[in-house]
Amino acid sequence: AGVQAAKKTADLIPLCHDIRLDFADVQLARAPGGVGVHLTSEVACHDATGVEMEALTAVSVAAITVYDMVKSVCKEAVITDIRLDTKSGGKSGHFLRSDDTIAE
Repeated sequence: AGVQAAKKTADLIPLCHDIRLDFADVQLARAPGGVGVHLTSEVACHDATGVEMEALTAVSVAAITVYDMVKSVCKEAVITDIRLDTKSGGKSGHFLRSDDTIAE
């Protein structure tokens, strides 16, 4: 669902450019402590613009999909901390979140 969402970002978000993606991936891992899951997405392209919105859309839809799967057994499930941790390329160049909350 996350990869499909990355490909449909321009359809979902007004004024978002339609970008030819070269790569889109979403990974799911057990969260530290064994409670919950940790989702990450990686998206790449060769266009002159960045793919932040595609990556954020991918991980957001993947999180909603996981929520839909667990809601019947866990009524208190939550989705938190969707954010951009790193970016390279595009017009604005490189970005690396500077705080110590980057998930590993």
